[in-house]
Amino acid sequence: MASKPALIVIEQIEPLIKIMRGQKVIFDNDLSRLYGVTTKRLNEQVRRNIERFPDDFLFQLTPEEVAGMRSQIATASKRNVRHQPFAFTEHGAFMAATVLNSPQAIEMSVFVVRTFVKLRHLVLGHQELAAKLDQLERKVAGHDESIQQIVAAIRQLMAAPEPKPQRMGFHTIRKQPKSKN
Repeated sequence: MASKPALIVIEQIEPLIKIMRGQKVIFDNDLSRLYGVTTKRLNEQVRRNIERFPDDFLFQLTPEEVAGMRSQIATASKRNVRHQPFAFTEHGAFMAATVLNSPQAIEMSVFVVRTFVKLRHLVLGHQELAAKLDQLERKVAGHDESIQQIVAAIRQLMAAPEPKPQRMGFHTIRKQPKSKN
């Protein structure tokens, strides 16, 4: 597949990845759509192969978590009332593709994993930036007074010069004689 369609697919998957229990996950109904199967079929295969899904691959949402999701999402499906959704981590999403073993599931699992990896890199980038800002803050902390003096000097240079004093008293304006042309 060309890189442009791959980027489009990754951009479509990215909004489906949510944070639950401090982990990036994708819910069973979204994953089943991507893999081209029904949610019921995906969950059947997961239950039949549950030994392949340890706790760090998959967990089922509690009723409280589902209620919290409903309050955040305006449209709650009836499916969530009858069934507590599964949340798949990056490894769980890949493992789901292997138990489904359909060509679409295998193809899409690559994009799902790439999306998880992209999000992980974004988080690492933010953490590196935060660390650099902390380091800069520590370096500048001892120089606060010097920086304040520099800022004060710059403000003095930027200040408008004081206006020249004007003469006091009445000023007469001499009228120029009209020229005869």
